[in-house]
Amino acid sequence: MREERKGLSAYLRRLLGQRNFTIGALLLAFLLFLALFAPWLSSFDPIKNNLPGRLKPPGGAHFFGTDEYGRDLYSRVLYGSRISLMVGVVAVSIGATIGTTLGMIAGFFGGWVDRFLSRLFDVFLAFPELLMALTVMAILGPNLTNAMMAVGISVSPRFARLIRGTVLSIKARDYVEAARATGTKSARTLIRHILPNCLSPLIVLATLRIGAAILTESNLSFIGLGVQPPTPSWGGTISAGREFIQEAPWLGFIPGFAILLAVMGFNLMGEGLRDFFDPRLRQR
Repeated sequence: MREERKGLSAYLRRLLGQRNFTIGALLLAFLLFLALFAPWLSSFDPIKNNLPGRLKPPGGAHFFGTDEYGRDLYSRVLYGSRISLMVGVVAVSIGATIGTTLGMIAGFFGGWVDRFLSRLFDVFLAFPELLMALTVMAILGPNLTNAMMAVGISVSPRFARLIRGTVLSIKARDYVEAARATGTKSARTLIRHILPNCLSPLIVLATLRIGAAILTESNLSFIGLGVQPPTPSWGGTISAGREFIQEAPWLGFIPGFAILLAVMGFNLMGEGLRDFFDPRLRQR
């Protein structure tokens, strides 16, 4: 037990020794704190209109100012963090599940299955993620659930391509050949022997793609296909503020800066994990 604790302690020290990971984790911890405690950190309703107090500059009772309807921007940014972080995590989880499943099937079975799925991955990868998400949203319709599905589907080919290549290298190893030789079913071999060895690159890619998913959701909300008003979202707030860019620039700058922090946090954390898992890139 003591040896296991020492091993875990050394593992955590090495991980926290990655500067990028630590900085990214601190940024995300800060944003997660704001999202979780938004009702206690703001005294204003994020969707309640107050037209006499519209477009007030930052300061006083309204720390970030107010928007075109007199709603407190600070409250809308806090509650919008819940939407953006949830969309990023859920969408990437959907994409990782779809992509990992298809990638494992393609890499493990090979033959015509691999050729068909690989060409399918290539077709989807030929389109930008935002364009693919727009296509899915046009089919499903604009709302939060569909936005998460659209973003998840748009990122799934990247996971599929990564996992396929990883499975191709793993399935030739002795312990996988031994499992297949003893008659172990394909599903059990995939889940027990192959999937655990795909987790490291999967975690790294998922962390990096969450930031991109947040950007994609913000873009969808910006053009009116993501989170629908009056629900607060960073992309929707920026979209509304573009009409007042000269008289109220804070409406675009402040939620834009929040998006920057979230994307930077996930990217730094992903780069730190990549350096940690890859001995060739690991910082000393």
